[in-house]
Amino acid sequence: MKQLTVISGKGGTGKTSITAAFAALAHNHVIADCDVDAADLHLILDPVIRKEEPFFGGRLPVLDRDICDECGICADQCRFDAIHAFTIDPIACEGCGVCAHVCPRKAIIMEETQNGHWFRSDTRFGPLIHARLGIAAENSGKLVTLVREQARLASETDKKDLIIIDGPPGIGCPVIAAIAGVDLVLVVTEPTLSGIHDLERVLGVARHFAVPALVCINKADINPDNTATIRTYCKRNHLGIAGEIPFDPAVTKAMVAGQSIIEYNDSFVSEGVKQMWNRIMASLQDKSPDNPSVKIP
Repeated sequence: MKQLTVISGKGGTGKTSITAAFAALAHNHVIADCDVDAADLHLILDPVIRKEEPFFGGRLPVLDRDICDECGICADQCRFDAIHAFTIDPIACEGCGVCAHVCPRKAIIMEETQNGHWFRSDTRFGPLIHARLGIAAENSGKLVTLVREQARLASETDKKDLIIIDGPPGIGCPVIAAIAGVDLVLVVTEPTLSGIHDLERVLGVARHFAVPALVCINKADINPDNTATIRTYCKRNHLGIAGEIPFDPAVTKAMVAGQSIIEYNDSFVSEGVKQMWNRIMASLQDKSPDNPSVKIP
């Protein structure tokens, strides 16, 4: 079983649109939406939910007023100013547990909190494991790990040989959870100054965790000079460019229609995505150090 994660150093590069296109092109696979802080792959795949489970990602303190003698130690020790008038503010609280630890009366206990839900759904492209994080809820890295684990179990149960993961943008904990241990990451970037900067940062994360990487330059024709800069950077760091996808309003029209670009039309963009997919499949089959397209930068 192979695992491919599509990531980007910043939001808005077209990562999810490309993941949806891959889902349309792949065979015998499971799809996992690990962008749990702002999940939107379901808008294109139109899933039918078959299973829903709660996600408990952290703990918050609960004060028993019958035991509390209002000594004030918990408020003095709280570094987040979350305890006022012997009441715990769940918004300000970070769940560190210091208040429960220092309470001499043991009037505070840490209880699990529900931070969201995860789902197993059916789509026209196969099984989808996805999640919804609660409003202002934390521990998205744990939820990404849970989604990946459920995707792995689904692939084993259904005898699938590929997991396609729509990863979160950026370089934080959710990204680390989405790429750790996968066979290949595809980093989607765009030819802007921020796109180049964030490409370098997220490739640094992939390098740290020894995950092979390929690069996709999306909307490559909007700034030829910056596209050339990305090409030079990739060549200097022995990174393969899986594809250069031109800008096309049809991609937005496909999203509005609830379709991947592969389904929407047979344009030069969809042809470019198909060629990129073939290169990625070839790289997944050959992860040897002698293959420059997957060399870790």
